[in-house]
Amino acid sequence: MSPSPWKVFGALVRRDVHVVSRELPFFLLRTTLQPIMFTFVFGYLLPRMGFVQRGYTGALLPGVLGVSLAFASVQAVALPMVADFGWTLEIEDRLLAPVPTWVIALEKVIAGTVQGVIAALFVLPVARLIMGPIVGLDFAHFGVVVGMTLLGAFTFSAFGLLLGTAIRGEQIGLMFGLIVAPMIFFGCAYYPWKALSAAPVVQALVLVNPLVYVSEGMRGALTPSLPHMNLAVAAGALVLLSAIFMAVGLRTFDRRAVS
Repeated sequence: MSPSPWKVFGALVRRDVHVVSRELPFFLLRTTLQPIMFTFVFGYLLPRMGFVQRGYTGALLPGVLGVSLAFASVQAVALPMVADFGWTLEIEDRLLAPVPTWVIALEKVIAGTVQGVIAALFVLPVARLIMGPIVGLDFAHFGVVVGMTLLGAFTFSAFGLLLGTAIRGEQIGLMFGLIVAPMIFFGCAYYPWKALSAAPVVQALVLVNPLVYVSEGMRGALTPSLPHMNLAVAAGALVLLSAIFMAVGLRTFDRRAVS
């Protein structure tokens, strides 16, 4: 008698979480070093040198959290997926499990979501410690913060599934050079979306970037007194994007699995 798909799903999740727990220091170093360095330069050094206003940290902290969870989630799914389908062929072992292929793909996305949440939970206190007092920071709606973190991490894990199954191993540099880097710089992580009203064309174009909705959603949850996009709009956009990424990612995953 074959085990139920959800038992297999749970076993795969536990396996991936166990692997991450054993490599936690390296995982945190790989995924949070860049946001923390940016926090130190723009949230600590520049305000003290007078090059940026001290109130800038209120706009910076939510964006740094958004970058952390997005970067961790994408990496956690896309990079292993490229390797598994490329040179290691480890995906073949998972495909032998007595479950539909979509269960294996969904497990990868859930594991990536967990890693994205871990990265955000690590960066939040570290960034707060580096920046010091932050104008407008409010933990009164911590449930909303958790909800936006989960939703953002799931969206970018689904995006990682799409990238990891659509990009070949020899094109991995392309993913970071032409996709991830521009997404971070134009994802409203380091400035509020409403401030882009000074450049209306850019303000409209960046709306295709999922990081915009994560960053603005975190601002609405953590610094609600500062300018931010409507929380319902940000959450709705992330739900829509995650559904699109999952649908297309599952299709490309199934195609690669069959081939």
